[in-house]
Amino acid sequence: MEEFLKVVKEHYVDFDRRARRKEFWMFTLISTLISIVLGFIDSIIGMEVLGGLYSLAIIAPSLAVGARRLHDIGKSGWWQLLWFIPVVGWIWIIVLLATDGVREDNEYGASPKYGSNEFDELGNN
Repeated sequence: MEEFLKVVKEHYVDFDRRARRKEFWMFTLISTLISIVLGFIDSIIGMEVLGGLYSLAIIAPSLAVGARRLHDIGKSGWWQLLWFIPVVGWIWIIVLLATDGVREDNEYGASPKYGSNEFDELGNN
């Protein structure tokens, strides 16, 4: 739950940094569970209001955390467009999202898992 709240509260529309696999997948899991519960409630009351409102509210942080996850492996957030290619694109993007991030700093910042490599660089001089 902590990862979900972190994405929603701290990084709502932050497309600039990097996100670990744990942050992305925990956000996705909890968001899916919330959607299922709201869908169940919507079916009980006979209106699809809660699920629709939740979907609208969560689309920006979902795109942001997806972009940050791709940044962690050195890819642009635009790779999320693979979702629009049936089957092959879905498999490809899931593999990318499940790939461990690069240890080195990249154009999107230091690794959230391994930290900055500035000390390693100092030792090599």
